[in-house]
Amino acid sequence: MRTDFLVIGSGIAGLSYAIKTAKAFPSKKITIICKSLAKETNTRYAQGGIAVAFDTLNDSPEKHIQDTLAAGGRLCNKKVVEFVVKEGPARLAELMSYGIHFDRKNKHQYDLAKEGGHSSGRVFHKGDYTGLEIERKLLSKARKIQNIIILPNTVAIDLITEEHTGNRKPRSKKQCYGAFILHLKNTEVKPMLAKITVMATGGIGQVFAHTTNSKVATGDGIAMAHRAKAKIANMEFIQFHPTALFETENGRNFLISEAVRGFGGILKTKDGKPFMKDYDARKDLATRDVVARAINTELKRSKSSFVFLDCRHISGSDFNAHFPTISEKCMGSGIDPAKDMIPVVPSAHYCCGGISTDSFGRTTVKNLYACGECASTGLHGSNRLASNSLLEALVFADRCYRDAFKRIDKIKHVENIHHHYNTYENHAGLNPSADVINTIKKIMSESFGIINSFIQLEQGIKLLGGFKKQKCFADGNLINPDLLQIRNMITVSLLILKSSRKRSKNLGVFFNSDLGLRILSP
Repeated sequence: MRTDFLVIGSGIAGLSYAIKTAKAFPSKKITIICKSLAKETNTRYAQGGIAVAFDTLNDSPEKHIQDTLAAGGRLCNKKVVEFVVKEGPARLAELMSYGIHFDRKNKHQYDLAKEGGHSSGRVFHKGDYTGLEIERKLLSKARKIQNIIILPNTVAIDLITEEHTGNRKPRSKKQCYGAFILHLKNTEVKPMLAKITVMATGGIGQVFAHTTNSKVATGDGIAMAHRAKAKIANMEFIQFHPTALFETENGRNFLISEAVRGFGGILKTKDGKPFMKDYDARKDLATRDVVARAINTELKRSKSSFVFLDCRHISGSDFNAHFPTISEKCMGSGIDPAKDMIPVVPSAHYCCGGISTDSFGRTTVKNLYACGECASTGLHGSNRLASNSLLEALVFADRCYRDAFKRIDKIKHVENIHHHYNTYENHAGLNPSADVINTIKKIMSESFGIINSFIQLEQGIKLLGGFKKQKCFADGNLINPDLLQIRNMITVSLLILKSSRKRSKNLGVFFNSDLGLRILSP
C-alpha cells in the first residue's frame, strides 16, 4: 500500500494538514488513518475555543505572547510563542473560510471569552462545543476532497524505519518510510509506504483513571515515535484541568470549561467558602497549574472528594445560552446550575510535552513530522495557557504543510520492506482485556498526579516495568489491538514517570513534594 502523505490522526491538526496538502497537490494521495471512527478525537471534546489576539483597544499579540510565556515558565521557546501568536489570525481566517462560525455579541463584534491566565478576552468559541463544530466541518470538507482517503478503525502499529528495509548500515539520522497498519476487521498487517508521515495522534489522558480525553487518547503516536528513536521531550508536564464534573467511574470525565469561571463561576469548598483568593491574586482565573494545586490542597484539607463550582448567581438563561452542552450534562446528572453548585475535581487533561519538533514540525527522524498535542513544539513550556492548543495545532499543521510542500517531489518510496508481526498468542496467561488496562490506569494514577513524590514515581516505574517484561509484549506478537494499546500505554506511562524522576525543580504543572514545600509557586 502506497500513499504520498500518511497522516496518523483525524483531529484538527491532521485534518487541517490533509486539506491544505490535498488542495496544493491534487494529483497526490493523502491517506488519513484513525484507530476508531474518524470523528472520535480529542478535538471534538474541546469546549473552550481558540485563543487569538488582534491589535485592538483591549488586546494585542504582544499581550498574548506575554500571557503564554508567563503560564509556561522558563521552558517556553519565545521564538515559537511569537510566531504562533502572530500567525494565529491568518489560521483563524482559514477556519472561518471553511464555514466555521464563532459566536458574536452583535453583527460587528465577536463574543470573546476570557479564561485563566489571559489578560484579555480573546477566546473565539462556538457555545461550549467549539471543538465539536471544528471537527464536524473539517471532516466534512476532507471527505469531499477526491485525493484524501480516510481509513477508520485502522491501527498504526509502528513506524517503518531503516531496520525494516534490510539496510545493515543505518544512516546517522533515522528516516521514516510510513507505518505498519492493521485494520480492526482482519488480522493482516500491511506496510503503508509514505514519502512523508505526519503524526497527529493527540494526547495521553487515557493512561490515567480519570481524564477529560477521548477514549482513543492512549499516547500511540508518542509511543511509536519513541520506538522509532525520535526525541521525546518534557513528558513530566501533564496538565490536570481543574474542573471536570465529579464522577465516580473510571473513563472520560466531562469537562466543565474554564470559560465558566471566565463567565463568573466561583470555586468553593463544601462549606460554601470561596478559596482561590487565598492562593492567587487572580482568584478563579489563575493559570491551571495554580488552580489545580489549590483544589488538591483543599481536598486533602477537608478530606473531600470534590469542591464546588458556584454559578447560581449567573442568570439561568445566560448560562444555558453560553454553555448549552454543560447545562444539558448537568441537568442530566440531576444538577441545576441555577440552583445547585456543580461538584468538580481536577482530571488529567493535556500533555505539554511529546515528540520533539523544530519550528516546522520536523522531528529528529527524517520525513516524520508531528503536530497537535502529540508534539512538543516549545509553545507550552511547563504549562499550557488555556485555549492555546487548537491554535498550536492549526499553526503547526500549516508549517508542516509548508515545509513538506518544498520537499515532497524529492522523496521516493522505499522498497523491500520486512516485518515479523505474527498472530497473537496468550503468553504468560495475560488476558488483554479491560482489566489489564484498568490496572495500568490505577498504577499510573497512584504513581503520578498533581503533586508527586520520588517514592510514588519509583513504585510506578517498578510495577509498569514488570508488565513491560512479559513475553506477550515482544514485537513479533503484537497483532492483537488490545495488546498494541497496552504496549503504548505502558511506554507512555514510563516516559512520564522517568522524565519526572529526572526533573530537579518544580515548575509549571510539575510539582514534586520532595523538591520543595511551597505548593503554589509563582
